[in-house]
Amino acid sequence: MNRVMDAAIDAPIVAAIVAMDDGRLIGNNGALPWHLPEDVKHFKALTSGHIVVMGRKTWESIPSKFRPLPGRTNIVISRNPAALSVPVGVLLASSPEGAIEMASEIAQPGQKIWIIGGAEIYRSTLPLCTELHLTVVSGKHEGDAWLAEFEHEFSLAAESRGERCVFSTYQRR
Repeated sequence: MNRVMDAAIDAPIVAAIVAMDDGRLIGNNGALPWHLPEDVKHFKALTSGHIVVMGRKTWESIPSKFRPLPGRTNIVISRNPAALSVPVGVLLASSPEGAIEMASEIAQPGQKIWIIGGAEIYRSTLPLCTELHLTVVSGKHEGDAWLAEFEHEFSLAAESRGERCVFSTYQRR
């Protein structure tokens, strides 16, 4: 095999994980519009031990006692990383592409790169993702951030029901 093929085989999987309601809403004033313990448990189970990439607003929406997200390498994207104060060990990137490149360089075998939000970061990184893990929360909620359409690029691969939501896994077509 040649070097390019070897690199592609060894490249970590880039996956997005997001929760939305029936109207595609994902956020309200920088926070989730709902509190759903089963989704938090699902999120933690999938992302623990991996790399999480998020925008500055998502970073700031995480309660300080949970920042950085434990058991994960945290990479925060900010247009002005020098102005952002983060704890030692949290990595900063100035663009989504730079964050994914950084994550790819430090990923250990078997580690995934998880895109965890927000709306702008999903919009710019979904074309780079091979997987999308979606939680659909029943009902319509109030908010100000929505997930862009993805269905034309991904196919449903698996689905399971929670008490108040549906967990779906999509693969890039």
